[in-house]
Amino acid sequence: MEITYHGHSCVQIHTGGKSLIIDPFLSGNPLATAKPEDIVADYILLTHAHTDHILDAEAIAKANDATIVATFELATYMSRKQLKTKEMNIGGSTDLDGIKVTMIQAFHSSSIMLEGDQIIYGGMPAGYIIETEGKTVLHAGDTGLFGDMRMYGERYAIDVAMLPIGDNFTMGPDDALQAAAWLGAKTVIPIHYNTFPPIRQDAADFVRRLEAQQQKGAALKPGEKLTI
Repeated sequence: MEITYHGHSCVQIHTGGKSLIIDPFLSGNPLATAKPEDIVADYILLTHAHTDHILDAEAIAKANDATIVATFELATYMSRKQLKTKEMNIGGSTDLDGIKVTMIQAFHSSSIMLEGDQIIYGGMPAGYIIETEGKTVLHAGDTGLFGDMRMYGERYAIDVAMLPIGDNFTMGPDDALQAAAWLGAKTVIPIHYNTFPPIRQDAADFVRRLEAQQQKGAALKPGEKLTI
């Protein structure tokens, strides 16, 4: 399995001849090294409806005839753009060509910005647990710290956890360290940081603090890959 970090919360997973991309936000990210037209994907997983997580989903879906996976409300919104969608909700699992995907809790908000400054409900925020090739990967989505993360660590042997560290809109480094400990992940990839001034963080320091609690961190730069 190969994991590519595209910056912000956008992560792409290549496994079993399939490509999954989570929260594609490339054209609006000044740190991204890839463009939407560079992406080849079979599935697009969305954690919630905020612009910095769905901006390029439509373009990538159309270019690849890819299926968008999201909560019922967000999937319904995307389906009205004549896109292929797969509806899910928290606690449910689905099979994506042999890849098991489970939608898990996240504590955040979720809304869609329409023209004229109209805001509509985007469904519940979520994260994903992806099981394939004997590996388990968790993408927490945008979230604060919550106690049930301990439960996910007890139920799953997590190889890689992708956790937001930006603070302000999500949990910051201190809470992300606690989340990492509860999840018991073998490797932690920090996400959702440095894209904009309010979420500036020192990812190298976060990795050092992970190592101090006997966990491995991988502060990937946009475009960098991790093979597990």
